[in-house]
Amino acid sequence: MKPGVGRSRFVALCVFLLCGLSTSVCSQQLPTYEITGGESVVTFEVESSVPIKGKFDKWDATMKFTSADVKSGVLDIVIQADSVDTGSGLKNNKLKGKDFFNVKESPAITFRSNKVVQTGPNTFELDGDFSIRGVKKTEKLILVDHGKGSSEGNIEGTMAFDRKDYGMTKNIPFVKIADRVEVSVNLRWKRVSGPAPVFEQ
Repeated sequence: MKPGVGRSRFVALCVFLLCGLSTSVCSQQLPTYEITGGESVVTFEVESSVPIKGKFDKWDATMKFTSADVKSGVLDIVIQADSVDTGSGLKNNKLKGKDFFNVKESPAITFRSNKVVQTGPNTFELDGDFSIRGVKKTEKLILVDHGKGSSEGNIEGTMAFDRKDYGMTKNIPFVKIADRVEVSVNLRWKRVSGPAPVFEQ
């Protein structure tokens, strides 16, 4: 066989393999999402003798998938604790203090899911690591996905935790506060590339 012929066959084989690899990679493209902050909110509420509820003005959230299976999704939320807004400067300052959020030593409140269980056609339970005041424990976020299979939608979720488990054992003077704190998220999402995740039927 002439050297030139052998070289041509080798080049052709390389091109064929590269094309096949490219097709394989494209067929395994992952769902890719972005969460839009302008239409999304993170709020909290706790029962007390004086109403205490509010929102966080600064936070970031991501939703990533390692496969097309919806259960491979990971929701990651990072909240700037000093952005708390109850509508009252007095309450805000107390919540930022060392008895509650302790923002000077622990500026971020975080949740990162590590297990997804589909409980209905568009409902989920997410177990994840929740961290506040530098204390990390496993909590459960209950989610409803509005927009299944489409390119835009939103997820609404609620998580409840015992504040005393995280060292928040005190009350605000003259205000009796319940132990159970409820955090809610309403996150507007957009699928920017890849296929829609596959849900269980």
